[in-house]
Amino acid sequence: MISMTDSVLARARSGDNGAFAQLTDPYRRELHVHCYRILGSFQDAEDLLQETLLSAWQGLDRFDGRSLRAWLYRIATNRCLNYLRDTSRRPQASSPVGLGSPFATAAHSGEPWWLEPYPDALIDELEPGPEARYESRESIALSFVAGLQRLPTQQRAALVLRDVLGFSAAEVAEMLDSTPASVNSALQRARASLESSRDPEHVTLPRSPHEAQTVQRFVDALQRGDLEGVVALLTEDARMTMPPEPFEFRGPRPIADFLSWAWGNDVKVVPTRANGAPAFGYYRPDPHAGVHRAAGIIVVTVEGERLSSLTRFGDKSLIATFGLPRTITS
Repeated sequence: MISMTDSVLARARSGDNGAFAQLTDPYRRELHVHCYRILGSFQDAEDLLQETLLSAWQGLDRFDGRSLRAWLYRIATNRCLNYLRDTSRRPQASSPVGLGSPFATAAHSGEPWWLEPYPDALIDELEPGPEARYESRESIALSFVAGLQRLPTQQRAALVLRDVLGFSAAEVAEMLDSTPASVNSALQRARASLESSRDPEHVTLPRSPHEAQTVQRFVDALQRGDLEGVVALLTEDARMTMPPEPFEFRGPRPIADFLSWAWGNDVKVVPTRANGAPAFGYYRPDPHAGVHRAAGIIVVTVEGERLSSLTRFGDKSLIATFGLPRTITS
């Protein structure tokens, strides 16, 4: 007796688009998140997901009928690795920093310039395999994704497939056209590199009762233009990065001074969440239209009663990605 899955697969192989969608739609979101972890960019992940599905559609006759999920992950992983091999991912040239620039006192940032946030609303809770080493929450945190970008591409893929998704060493080896011994060797190096750069104090924690109140106090201080209030709500080792700008500010006072310069006293915000952490879209006034226009998104890490990190993304296209309004009434 032919199972429903076999029937759908047969129709898809005969060119039925609806049947192909029925097979692959259950995996679209997790494949998108997988591409995002490998690439660090939401938009790049979207492009590579489409390439993955097109490749799967064109190569469906080569699917051996075992695990469709593993087969799709193999295609997605190799598409991402090919993309990284073929693309120059060097930081964009930045303008010289003058003495009067607010960046004149900023430190150079080692954050990947292409890093983008991922909306919580698009993340499905997946049960990782029994051999996974990371919880789903930790493996989508901005700090974790940024750390992955510093790994060589083969190590990065092996770690995500093995330690995040929980595929076996044999499965990972098959996906990467490698051997279990080579996968385990790459994993040892990747784990050592990633652990040395991780900061356990700044790992995103589960939502806590005071998290929203802490973020709201920070937002209120920003909207009031209360510089001292902003300083008081930042940890002593707070850090603010701003991909794709190669700068960062360290410490409460430099961060507060920059925010005061960048936004003035009339910023408005709309709350959201990204990478398992609190975030908000921020809006600047348009003096000619009587509205506030979206200027970007900030993702924050709450540590106790204060904020320990802020990551500002100034790409306005992210506003639509997060489903936020482009303007709000002044």
